[in-house]
Amino acid sequence: MAINLSLERIRLLASHLPPYSRPTIHVAGTNGKGSVTCMLSSIFAASGLTVGRFNSPHLVSVQDSILINEQSVSLEEYSLSRAAVESADQDYGTEVSSFEMLTLVALQIFEKLRVDVVVIEVGMGGRLDATNYIPDDSILLSALTTVDLDHQLFLGNTVELIAKEKAGIARKNKPFVLGIQKYAAVENVVRSVVEQTGAHFIAAHSAQRRAWDDTIDGPLPPTFSLNAESFRPPPAQPITFTSSAFPDSLSALLYLNGSHQVENLSLVLTITSTLVTHPLCASRMPSGFSERVLENIKTGIRNATWRGRLSFHRLTVSSPSPRAITVLVDGAHNRASSETLASYVSNLVTMLDGNPQMRILRLTYILALSHSPPKTPKDTLSPLFASRSSTRFSVQTKVAAVRFTSPEGMPWVNSVPPSEIAATVRESVSGVGLWVAPDEGEIQGQLESALEWATTEGTEGEDGAQELVIVAGSLYIVADFYRLLARQEANPS
Repeated sequence: MAINLSLERIRLLASHLPPYSRPTIHVAGTNGKGSVTCMLSSIFAASGLTVGRFNSPHLVSVQDSILINEQSVSLEEYSLSRAAVESADQDYGTEVSSFEMLTLVALQIFEKLRVDVVVIEVGMGGRLDATNYIPDDSILLSALTTVDLDHQLFLGNTVELIAKEKAGIARKNKPFVLGIQKYAAVENVVRSVVEQTGAHFIAAHSAQRRAWDDTIDGPLPPTFSLNAESFRPPPAQPITFTSSAFPDSLSALLYLNGSHQVENLSLVLTITSTLVTHPLCASRMPSGFSERVLENIKTGIRNATWRGRLSFHRLTVSSPSPRAITVLVDGAHNRASSETLASYVSNLVTMLDGNPQMRILRLTYILALSHSPPKTPKDTLSPLFASRSSTRFSVQTKVAAVRFTSPEGMPWVNSVPPSEIAATVRESVSGVGLWVAPDEGEIQGQLESALEWATTEGTEGEDGAQELVIVAGSLYIVADFYRLLARQEANPS
């Protein structure tokens, strides 16, 4: 099925369904919009609000994209709403796309449950995305995370054109908050679109990293270690943020990994400040919202988790002998997000370099990519293999290329052949071990085989050696990893 961006079908079908009226925050962007929606909903939930959240694509199952207070809706709730929307679609012959269908199902669930606030992630682009059919009266605020090159076939070949499409979610007389940007041209384009729409342009204020303070943050956590049997995660990121909405400078701990999350948090806190201070927003929020948020915002920031984005997990591999490994999973799927992943891995290496016992780090990438021209495997993967600064210890790199399972309800999504990934790796870096899954045939078992290959050179009993497996390249391979992890947790051996 081809992607046909339009609001005609979804608006027609929505006119035959119960109207949507929930106060909604609408978030677009190339990278970071999922993290921003995650942090916002965590802050609202910690403040005692009932929060609906819609993210796409889903990870393990389709209802994972629809959350109430950070929990996926039940299959029963999802199925009931899905049946009602499908029945209306058939009755009126609207023939909505699968994403338009999912969007309507999510909004019908939020309306039925009368949630206090909804946080919506745009699917792709903005102006013509299905989520942009939401009535103006329901939109509290629109926001835009970082803009970069992706989905050029649909959105345009420059960041300026892409920014213009994404800024199309702006609504008249409503605030539009722009996050911190990599390209200066983005702000000029977005400001122009927002002003033409009659929305209120607001640039995000920057949250700042600060030193760890025992009096605020408690004792500094133990030293970072990748050892699966005694894994110690990287420490949280201490931040500070100043805004007229907060009586004092806000100091908090951010547990989402990666320095880019501080930029995402900057947008989140500017949105929160705007909700508290902007008359049109404050009047739509529940009674006592400002006081509750100010009291609980630190807890909300601390509690925020976002699966599949620089997430550490412990997994057991069975061959050559059963043992636990540490796996970092990340949905990096374009050049910008691969640069973020590469930067984070470089920071991990730097942290390990402070350990005088470290001699060897065995680093294995298990990669799968979605076929999405004009984006090429080289565009996405080359940042991962850029040269790193020297370390006291040896970093030994291997790469496995695999395919992912086709995501439910998205038959147009296909894997890049592993042979193409392998060719890109060979072109980008020399001297790495390679394991390449077949381009054709059965996909089931490719990830498991790659994991076993990744751990053939064990670190057990080897002084000064640590290992890390990184699963990346697409959220769909990340989803396969979570399915495998769920099977292990359901049937521990």
